[in-house]
Amino acid sequence: MQELHDAPLAPLTTFRLGGPATRLVTATTDDEVIAAVREADDAGTPLLIIGGGSNLVIGDKGFDGTALRIATRGFALDGTHLELAAGETWTDAVARTVEAGLAGIECLAGIPGSAGATPIQNVGAYGQEVSSTITEVVAYDRSTGEKVTLSGAECAFSYRHSRFKQHPERFVVLRARFALEDADGLSAPVKYAETARALGVEVGDRVPAAQARETVLKLRAGKGMVLDPQDHDTWSAGSFFTNPILTAAEYEAFLGRVRERLGDGIAPPAYPAGDGHTKTSAAWLIDKAGFTKGYGSGPARISTKHTLALTNRGEATTEDLLALAREVVAGVRKAFGVTLVNEPVTVGVSL
Repeated sequence: MQELHDAPLAPLTTFRLGGPATRLVTATTDDEVIAAVREADDAGTPLLIIGGGSNLVIGDKGFDGTALRIATRGFALDGTHLELAAGETWTDAVARTVEAGLAGIECLAGIPGSAGATPIQNVGAYGQEVSSTITEVVAYDRSTGEKVTLSGAECAFSYRHSRFKQHPERFVVLRARFALEDADGLSAPVKYAETARALGVEVGDRVPAAQARETVLKLRAGKGMVLDPQDHDTWSAGSFFTNPILTAAEYEAFLGRVRERLGDGIAPPAYPAGDGHTKTSAAWLIDKAGFTKGYGSGPARISTKHTLALTNRGEATTEDLLALAREVVAGVRKAFGVTLVNEPVTVGVSL
């Protein structure tokens, strides 16, 4: 294992923000990951797990403890069954499954980060979520000191949530296993209206999986959601806020605030979310509260391509970013009575 002291963490994140770690260890095998975690736990040392760094907001003071960078590799395809090591680059893995003619994760192309992070966040976009294809997750259980295999059901997936996210100090994901579909080179049925429009098909239709992947990549790039070192609109964590899920009473109160602010006849985006709940759009809320694309005058601003992405324009600090996030949260709450929740994990800081 590679070990560094007083190691910069900002280069390991897509925000390029955050101070150094007291110690940075890079593990390239599952056994090295487990050994590093056990060493930290036995010594009572704070531990920060880093994969692709696409979902991390690290404080300017850094991390006083051991940062463990998971750099394991492994892509194993057996028919329609896929196993990925946690350190595999997710978007590359998606490309390889599409090249193999398999469907199920093609619309998750372009999402930055590592494969091990996908079950934690139940990563989803453009009508697909990994929960629909993950069959098992192999993890190290810090509470028992053992390697465990959890079924998809045991992962307790929900919208941008999982058992791993619920218990962030317990599990370290080592591998994820997926069941994909051989549809003769076609995609899974297209579920997302924007994707269907871009493809020129109806929701529910299938298209060549490669075409679906390329279309999603173009849609994401148009929103600054595909990493590009030269484009500060991509120096972000993607969507900074999750879409709010409201109870029936909360949704009725929200509609009242919409009428007060925007007048009759304005219908906010609304999607059934089960058990009488309704999901609405964080991007819509942010925009209608007055935080439009490019909002801000400092080194941290809203993306010029997408209101849901907060960006580092090159010279920002984490505090600059958090100040902007807090301004957006307060503004949306004042306008619509809805409190936005950050999607990235915060380290040493909070909103």
